[in-house]
Order: sequence, then structure tokens, then C-alpha cells
Amino acid sequence: MKKADVELGAVVNAKSEEELKKPFQGTVEKIYENSALLAITSFDDVDATAVSDLNYKLVVNFKNMKPARAAKKAKALSTNNVTIEKVAPAIKADDKDKDKGKEKKEKKAPAKKSK
Repeated sequence: MKKADVELGAVVNAKSEEELKKPFQGTVEKIYENSALLAITSFDDVDATAVSDLNYKLVVNFKNMKPARAAKKAKALSTNNVTIEKVAPAIKADDKDKDKGKEKKEKKAPAKKSK
């Protein structure tokens, strides 16, 4: 591949000359003069430890990249996007009744004893 053919966010098949034993698939995150930073998205089980050690990222020369098709017999990473939102705690019906009972008790002042 040539630099002009590579775009940010593009999915490519690539091979590493030193780090990984088998070809892998990745998404282009950054483009350099002669290479690109790839986020590894699909790889062979043989390379699982190496990919983890690389934090799922690797810089690959353009000559070692090809436009991607569907990955064959490779371990695909899940790409679920999870969002977390704060939710106000819900008060149970039993708790509401208890709170009402406390309010009633607090409103009643203790009766003064007369001598």
C-alpha cells in the first residue's frame, strides 16, 4: 500500500516483520511518513500474548499493509461501546412507609407530665 491509499479509520490487513508470527487486522489510528499506527482488532490465537504486550497497537510499514476483507479464522476483539450513567437511587415502597411513620412520630411532641 502507499501512503495515499491509507486513511484514518480504515481497516487493513497487515503483517509484522518482528513482533507477530501471523498476519493480523487493524484500524489505522495515525499516519506517519512511511508507516501507520494500527489498533489491532483481529489476530491469530498464536499471537495473543504478544498482542496483549503491545497494548493492541503496532506501527507497521505501508509495504506490509493491504486493504482488508473479512478476517478468516482469527480472534476478533469485541467493540462494544458501553456508556455509564448515574441513576438516582430508587426508594422502595416499604422505605416510604417507614419514612412517613418517622415524620408522624417527630411531629408529635411528648406530652408534659403534670404534678
